[in-house]
Amino acid sequence: MKIVALAGGVGGAKLADGLVQLLSPQDLTVVVNTGDDFEHFGLYISPDLDTVCYTLAGLLNPETGWGRRTETFHALENVKKLGGPDWFHLGDQDLATHLERTRRLQEGQALSQVTRDFCQAWGVWHTVLPMSDQPVRTIVDTMEYGELAFQEYFVHQKCKPKVKGFRFAGVESAKPAPGVLEAIEKADAVVICPSNPWVSIDPILAVAGIWSGLSAKRIVAVSPIIGGQTVKGPAAKMYAELGIQPSALAVAEHYRGLLSGFVLDRVDAELAPKVQAADIQILVTDALMSTQTDRRRLAQDVLNLIQTL
Repeated sequence: MKIVALAGGVGGAKLADGLVQLLSPQDLTVVVNTGDDFEHFGLYISPDLDTVCYTLAGLLNPETGWGRRTETFHALENVKKLGGPDWFHLGDQDLATHLERTRRLQEGQALSQVTRDFCQAWGVWHTVLPMSDQPVRTIVDTMEYGELAFQEYFVHQKCKPKVKGFRFAGVESAKPAPGVLEAIEKADAVVICPSNPWVSIDPILAVAGIWSGLSAKRIVAVSPIIGGQTVKGPAAKMYAELGIQPSALAVAEHYRGLLSGFVLDRVDAELAPKVQAADIQILVTDALMSTQTDRRRLAQDVLNLIQTL
């Protein structure tokens, strides 16, 4: 079974890791959000790509959900001492990733090529692709400050401003990275990982050709909202501030017209009939991924659901 997974952030990386445990490198492609990408200290930083790649490589810091395990912050500590900004926590090992990525991009290499080379260096043999080689930047429209670049909202402001909406700057001229549409075309099914629908999955779907490429596919989404709350990140807060009751049902409705199947946690089982009313097949299971075993189990549940569609 050939699968394409759409992912961004910690939840997406965890389910991608579960799928990697079950599928061969020839049978899984992970397409990652790059709307979070930004430039800092003159370096090109790609947070979601790095979170996914570090997770699959076994390099991710399990305590923070971002950055490298056994990380040090000597460079950042000295930047702060010299009066520089320290709001975005760049670890010393992580810094090497950004330095080398920036060098290669400035030489004219594409982000997808750089990502492929990094994955090989880290021992990640499954295909990981950025959604696009062209820059797309998620902009968050807030009540207090107007439009903010995503990392300014997410990290510097710690998601505190109230959200009014989103836009994806540059998406009009962005094309899917090489291999993205081909992987979707060959896929037996597409999995939308439990990532933030507004700022992790919507940027991917907004890139020209991706939504239309998905139209004939079996698509299963896993809810990132459990019991009205997100395990990590501001998705539930965003739903509430946009006037939508945060729930697994709200996530299913977010992907209206796209889904064949939907996975929700047992605590949300009472919502299943409302989702099924939209002709979506439901799987109720334990959707929380606290351990490696949980990731594999949930990934197997998703693959089992796909086979029944």
